[in-house]
Order: sequence, then structure tokens, then C-alpha cells
Amino acid sequence: MIVAIDGPAGAGKSTVARAVAAALGFTYLDTGAMYRCAALARLRDGGSDIETLEIELAETVTLNGEDVSEEIRSAAVTEMASEVAAEPKVRAAMARRQQTMLASGDWVAEGRDIGTVIAPLAELKIFLTADANERARRRAEQTGRALDEVLAEQQQRDRRDGERELSPLVVADDAIELDTTALSADEVIASIVDLAMQRSESHSR
Repeated sequence: MIVAIDGPAGAGKSTVARAVAAALGFTYLDTGAMYRCAALARLRDGGSDIETLEIELAETVTLNGEDVSEEIRSAAVTEMASEVAAEPKVRAAMARRQQTMLASGDWVAEGRDIGTVIAPLAELKIFLTADANERARRRAEQTGRALDEVLAEQQQRDRRDGERELSPLVVADDAIELDTTALSADEVIASIVDLAMQRSESHSR
């Protein structure tokens, strides 16, 4: 079974998806971390071949054998990730990797195009969203950066993600939209776990 969780930056996808996977006993796939690794490689040498990058997602995120879990969360990598994610070659390479991973087993995958491109047949699709100011506040609190700075970057990323020609951020026709603005993480997690269990039961009948 695949639970696909999509949505804009700051909607709580990573926190929620990781917890939902743990609750269900599924494997968690952070596709954003994969793009961040590609962005970090780009920043370091200007043009690593995406096909040669060795990216491992486990308790830590490693790039070519190096633990980059902290480094890929920097502001510079965040900005570059949005840019490289719009490149057809990078997107195609990442899509192939992600689809291979999701081909077997039970997964909770989160990103920008899981339900529309990577796993269009996912049994449960969730689109997480939240008020723009609330999303920026969460990210600022998480990173310790100034709210206005985070908000400005977020607006730029939202625009780029929504307007890019390849795999733009859109809500899948069969996705369930959850606005997390006024909800706690625990409430969102419990809701998705409940929905996943209902879907699993209906598919097993």
C-alpha cells in the first residue's frame, strides 16, 4: 500500500509522513531529501551527474557515503532544491528512482508530485496545506531564521513549484485535502492513520 502525501513547503509533510509511517509500520520516503541532495551536489561542484549520485535515506541522509542530514536543510540548499527540481533531467532521474523504490512494500511517501506523477495509483492520497503565514512561522521556528525572510523565500518557492512546466504542484483529483493551519501535528497524523486503515480494510475485502 502507498500513502501519498503532497503539499507546499511548511505544510508539515515531513513531520506528519514520518509519524504516519511509524504508526502504520510502513517505510517512509522523503523525496524532498533526494532533491536536496541533488541541490547540495550542485552547490558543491556545479554539475554532478544526477545519475551517479549515491543517495541513501535511512536514519540519516547520505550523499555518496557522507552524512548530509544537517547540511541539506540549509537555506542555500533549500533555495537550490527548488531550482534543480524544475529541471527535466533531474526530475526524470529522481522519478525513476522513486518509482523503483515504491514498486514493492508499504510506503508513506511525501513530496510535491507523489499522487500525480510518481504514484498515481496510490491507495490513499493526501494533500496537506496551511495558511501561508502559518507555514512560514513554522519554518522560521524550526530553523531559527527571521519570519519575513522565510516568508519571502516561501512565496518564491510556491510560485516556482506551482508554475513549473514539469510536474507542477497541484492537487490530485482523488486526493483528500487537509488544511493543517489550526490542527496539531498529532491531530493530522491520527486523521491520516485512520484514513489509511480504512482504505487498507476496504482493499482487503
